[in-house]
Amino acid sequence: MKVMQSVYTLSTLEGEQDPGEATKLLKKHFNDSKDLIVYLAYFLSEVTGYVERDSHIRSGRHLPSQEDLNVNTKIAGNTLLWKIRETDSYRKEIAQSKPELRTDKDLIKTIYRKLTETEEYKQYLSGDQRVFKDEKEILEFIFNEMMLESDLFISHLEEIFINWDDDADMAAQVIRNVLQKPGSANFSEELNSDKSAFAKNLLSTVLEKSEHLEALVVPKLKNWDADRIAALDMIIMKMGVAEFLYFETIPPKVTINEYIDIAKEYSTQQSGQFVNGILDNIHKELVREGKLHKTDFKKPV
Repeated sequence: MKVMQSVYTLSTLEGEQDPGEATKLLKKHFNDSKDLIVYLAYFLSEVTGYVERDSHIRSGRHLPSQEDLNVNTKIAGNTLLWKIRETDSYRKEIAQSKPELRTDKDLIKTIYRKLTETEEYKQYLSGDQRVFKDEKEILEFIFNEMMLESDLFISHLEEIFINWDDDADMAAQVIRNVLQKPGSANFSEELNSDKSAFAKNLLSTVLEKSEHLEALVVPKLKNWDADRIAALDMIIMKMGVAEFLYFETIPPKVTINEYIDIAKEYSTQQSGQFVNGILDNIHKELVREGKLHKTDFKKPV
């Protein structure tokens, strides 16, 4: 998806492009995703930390009640969350991206207030000891139910992250993974090395082999005028053909299914079926002509 967006953006730019422009653009897409992930972790931290501010405000009232004076601040010391806060990569990214400048403090308070009314939160506070399972489950509850299910929070994310719609599922899953293994989280890593190398390789291949890839697509268009094909559809098909020819470890079926999904989500209503038909025809032709060379890494039975 990030490679597709990079190729599309490059296709809209006028004039000669710098040699490293494509890589810079791809890196920017990765950085945008990383910033979103860091912000989600930061916002979760701020919601849990609000209890201390709330306690201070309530105890400072003119005539505080006993309840005001005895606010349970257990959530602020959530051991799992502190493991995340204390990782070097989290601290580094927080210092660089400065999420506090984009945070809606009223929204944090609103979500925290709603949290305190839930049975899940009350149950969490009732435990005298800190159990990893309980620490993890309350954070998952806050993240999944109080944040991601909040229309106000989603609207907030849409306002400050133009990539939210594209990255929502991925970013949410990353945070869920972090909550499973908080000590091993690396917030500075945009992608693992294998995925990063794949993305850069796919981008450079599609750009360098563009004419050859398009030459394989155009004959399959039959009654379609190549100039009238949706720009994204052409990019998607060229990427698919590039994977057929130059990425031997990716099964053709996986390639076709991936690009059908991308076409459905990012192009026109008919694009999924259209891309499916074209890529399937090209795949069959490459097989007939003996031009498809895939490596099977299945373990021997």
